[in-house]
Amino acid sequence: MKLSIKIKFLTFTLLCSISTFAQIKTSKLETNKIPKDITFEGKVKNAISWEDENGKNIVLTTETGEYKDENSEYEDSRCAKIYAYHFVISDKKTKLLWKIEDGIDDCPVDIAANFIKNTLSVTDLNSDGKTEVWIMYKTACHGDVSPCSMKVIMYENGKKFAMRGENKVVLSETETYGGKYTFDKAFKNAPKEFRTYAEKMWKKNILETWGN
Repeated sequence: MKLSIKIKFLTFTLLCSISTFAQIKTSKLETNKIPKDITFEGKVKNAISWEDENGKNIVLTTETGEYKDENSEYEDSRCAKIYAYHFVISDKKTKLLWKIEDGIDDCPVDIAANFIKNTLSVTDLNSDGKTEVWIMYKTACHGDVSPCSMKVIMYENGKKFAMRGENKVVLSETETYGGKYTFDKAFKNAPKEFRTYAEKMWKKNILETWGN
């Protein structure tokens, strides 16, 4: 029994070490330091940069917050959007590598479109020299206590991987609702390390935290 526990502990320690080792060191980029030729929508929530063989990489995540839906027939209808951008600067030229745009339109009740705190990260989990950029966010339009839609989006070298589902709401001491997810085809065919990392993110952020 003691040997089994020891093996499990060593395995857990090894997995944690691999995950930490695979993290790419990034620098926080102040909003006023974002290059002038980079354009974006919304208010900056996160801005990071790092350098690799492609040049200088800059990733921004932005949110619009709630705003009135001018195209709706309902007076109290609102929208909320999130955006994420990956720019590469090389030879003094700025290129948009990929962009994420998502959110809610025409919502007359409670609305949410927010990135989940402390989930933006850059890794090289399979040690192939190609960085993976991880984004996680939730969206909702509901007038009751129900789960929000939740997504983990990862890009590696311009290729998109998506994990989609909903977070979990605690209804009582013994009852919860939600929490399921599915991987898209890209994730299913990807190295196991990618799915393991995505599931770790999901489990860490699965519970709905009202107001966040």
